[in-house]
Amino acid sequence: MLTSYLKIAWRTLQKQRGLTFINIAGLAVGLACCLLITLYVLDELSYDRYNTKADRIYRVQADIKFGGNDVHLAVTPDPMGPTLKKDYPQVEQFVRLHQRGTWLVKRAGSPTNLREDNITFADSTLFDVFTLPLLTGDPKRALAEPNTVVISESAAKRHFGKQNPVGQILVFDNNESYRVSGVMQDMPKNAHFHSDFFVTMLSDKYPWGQWLSNNYHTYIVLKPGTDPAVFAQNFETVIQKYAGPQAQQMVGVTIDQFRKSGNRLNYWMTPLTDIHLRSKQQIELAPNGDIQYVYIFSAVALFILLIACINFMNLATARSANRAREVGVRKVLGSERNQLVGQFMTESVLTTVLAMLVALVIVGIALPGFNALAAKEMRIEQLMSPVMLSILVVLPISVGLLAGIYPALFLSSFRPITVLKGKLNVSFRSAGLRSGLVVFQFMMSIILIVGTIIVYRQLTYIRTKNLGFNRERVLKINDAYALNKQAETFRQEVLRLPGVVSGSMSGYLPTPSDRSDQSFFPEGQVDQKKAVSMQKWLVDYDYVQTLGMQLTNGRNFSRGFGSDSSGIILNETAAKLFGGKNIIGKRIATFDNPQNTVLKTYTVLGIVKNFHFESLRRNIGALSLVLEPSTGAVSFRLSSTDLPALLQQIEAKWKGLAPGQPFSYQFMDDSFDEMYRTEQRVGSIALTFALLAVLIACLGLFGLAAFMAEQRTKEIGVRKVLGATTFSIVGLLSKDFLKLVLIAIVLASPIAWWAMTQWLADFAYKVNLEWWVFALAGTVAVSIALLTVSFQSIKAALMNPVKSLRAE
Repeated sequence: MLTSYLKIAWRTLQKQRGLTFINIAGLAVGLACCLLITLYVLDELSYDRYNTKADRIYRVQADIKFGGNDVHLAVTPDPMGPTLKKDYPQVEQFVRLHQRGTWLVKRAGSPTNLREDNITFADSTLFDVFTLPLLTGDPKRALAEPNTVVISESAAKRHFGKQNPVGQILVFDNNESYRVSGVMQDMPKNAHFHSDFFVTMLSDKYPWGQWLSNNYHTYIVLKPGTDPAVFAQNFETVIQKYAGPQAQQMVGVTIDQFRKSGNRLNYWMTPLTDIHLRSKQQIELAPNGDIQYVYIFSAVALFILLIACINFMNLATARSANRAREVGVRKVLGSERNQLVGQFMTESVLTTVLAMLVALVIVGIALPGFNALAAKEMRIEQLMSPVMLSILVVLPISVGLLAGIYPALFLSSFRPITVLKGKLNVSFRSAGLRSGLVVFQFMMSIILIVGTIIVYRQLTYIRTKNLGFNRERVLKINDAYALNKQAETFRQEVLRLPGVVSGSMSGYLPTPSDRSDQSFFPEGQVDQKKAVSMQKWLVDYDYVQTLGMQLTNGRNFSRGFGSDSSGIILNETAAKLFGGKNIIGKRIATFDNPQNTVLKTYTVLGIVKNFHFESLRRNIGALSLVLEPSTGAVSFRLSSTDLPALLQQIEAKWKGLAPGQPFSYQFMDDSFDEMYRTEQRVGSIALTFALLAVLIACLGLFGLAAFMAEQRTKEIGVRKVLGATTFSIVGLLSKDFLKLVLIAIVLASPIAWWAMTQWLADFAYKVNLEWWVFALAGTVAVSIALLTVSFQSIKAALMNPVKSLRAE
């Protein structure tokens, strides 16, 4: 029986080649989109699951509100891990990680450094917590001695070639030597952080025991059977026993008094496998993904697949008139309804199987481009994984059954006597359902179009918003500390080059960076109720000018005032917390040593207009500028129109003063845009799939319009004989479809508004949802539908009425 079904199905598909092409093309594109998004979603969900203890590893995090700042940190105090291991038997092991930016690394005796970004200090327990196989070395001893480092296989090849690195010396930043104690496999791509160098924590120069400084990513492994929710209740005890006394020593109040005044200090845990998609903490080890986008893309895949299925259902039921006589004959010859259902379902499944084969070809062709779009490294071989293989088998059958069930039941329900007498009019019998499905198709398409427009509007807003400083043509020279005492000489020599307007040496620039806050107090009032938590940036005289910042009150640092070394400039947020514009000339103080025992006092010289130094997802926090030397960042404002030539001149100055040190630079606008790489990728992916969804919907609409025009051939011929114009006939055939699209616009708009309101909620600074966005999306949908339907309508309207009536 199945063989018979397949033979008849194949003949039917060959007989109706136009319909078959439209169905297979629509389903193939829909299935290909579904497979690509499934690969993306599975990759996102796989993060950190390679760790054998992944289900028992948790990261401890801090939730703090103090001095006007409300922060949610991925880091905790340095004693957190050891204290939890010592005090609580439920903790099997802990490890702390501490990243300290970019380093210059070279083999001992080599004159040339390589710039390395992924360097992390770690406890010797690193390999007890994370699954990081060592190719050489003992995981128990690799980081147990001072001045040792474990490097990745890739780093070993970069620095030692084919030599055995173990036992050899690496020099960091030209003055710190570390012995290579092991080589590990490169960390998997699906890890929430990556490192090529793990340096023993014994070499981290840090004043240990600081419960009020949060600088370490702390991970713990709970023993099997431990309830994490119950264990987390112990953090309050830790606060009362350890953090509270240090806070009381610093600010003079108990932890309970601290909280009663509106402040907050809490610790909590996040499962390791939730970090990549569900953590939105500050000071992450690396940029994370977002579970929201997993949900969004999963919904998009489902929508596109449903649109393709709807095409199949619409065209199958619309073509029912051509199959009615076949059904009647089969029933007269003794076919049961279940046999007819089996026949039509076989045709549907065969169509989807063929579509899946085409979809696999599309995936193979599109995967490199999709990887570039999504910043992934997915391979076609991943389709052979057990999960994907099951999807490849189940998906076409499921889609075939879903798309074919209604047409099969509808076609098999015809009464043979009525059909054979020619009295059954099935052309519009299912028009209501078809109309509803067309509305659903375009409703989903309009939602995707609106979403794409809003995402691009927000990204454009981010790129063009006045940030409070001028980031255009500001060049940041990386690793300026490699110049040592030659840093100022380098700045002066570059300033002499034509096309360089100004230059500055500072601790920080308003670009992505991990920074810590300090508590400042009005002079003589070390009172936690009056404290302001803000960042302190070390700058020079030319910092404000180089970055194009604006002073709203007071003055900038000046070489004409020797006392400016004890001066401070506040941003508007900080000034407001200290009392507003009247703060000029007043004095504020902060602790100037790690033990919080020595106060340094500053005189407020000026107020700088608020500028964005973090993501636009956050409100502008309190910030201060102080006049102190620093080589953390060297920046120049350029005016040259020949940037390549100027960059070559700057590089020559660098190599003359720092031979053997790599020259690396970045323009500030590029650095700032890095914070929104995820949104840019999401926007590009959303645009791609929105276009594909509209394409599939139009493909079905094209086939449906062709059939409807064919069914009304005689009517069109009569109307033309009676004097109807081509324009009126086109309007007649198009208006029904346009009504459906207009209904889709009305239904889609509130859904799209709600969805984009939720997405924009993550941004403190965002665009408004203007009415014209929805009008534009609707206009696009109407235009596309009109063009699609008009092609068939014009073709039908231009037919010779004599041929139309004769053919009828």
